[in-house]
Amino acid sequence: MAEEKLLLFRKWDMSEVKVKDKGLERVISLKPMIMPTSMGRHEHHRFAKAEVNVVERLVNNLMHFGKKYAKNTGRMGGKKARAINIVKTAFDIIHLKTGGNPVEHLIRAIENASPNEDTTRISYGGVVYHLSVDISPLRRLDLALRFIAEGAREASFSSPKTIEEALADEIIMAANGDVNSYAVKKKNEQERIAMASR
Repeated sequence: MAEEKLLLFRKWDMSEVKVKDKGLERVISLKPMIMPTSMGRHEHHRFAKAEVNVVERLVNNLMHFGKKYAKNTGRMGGKKARAINIVKTAFDIIHLKTGGNPVEHLIRAIENASPNEDTTRISYGGVVYHLSVDISPLRRLDLALRFIAEGAREASFSSPKTIEEALADEIIMAANGDVNSYAVKKKNEQERIAMASR
């Protein structure tokens, strides 16, 4: 009997998805699994989050629904099952709209939304300068996922659009490199600021 493939949500094959961006290749994990949850096993190991499935990392970003300084508070704090269901439904919507593999779209969206440059603060003789710096691949992935989750949140907040639809639209737009996408906008803005402070 042939070995059965592990399909995400028993629907999507992640083995055929390839990462085109060479910089992000090592940090985007497409480990086959049915339910994107690792029970936080990576938590106490440095850089272990690079081994966590990228879909699970998106789910974890959606849970951050609190204030800027207390991310895991508020109405979505810790509600992982709900966040998983949001992603699951969003993937179905993406498949219906595009006909493709939603994991593929997520990877393209991450590639298009991950900034290459950032600014850091350097104080020199009491004066604070902003200096442009290159970003590590892990932080590029972190920022891309954060922008996508934020974009979905902003779009669905106090609007008739559900979070699932907002997330699906955000991923599709970012995957196409659409300038209307919140994530792509944020990336361009960040790179523009970094370029100005080179």
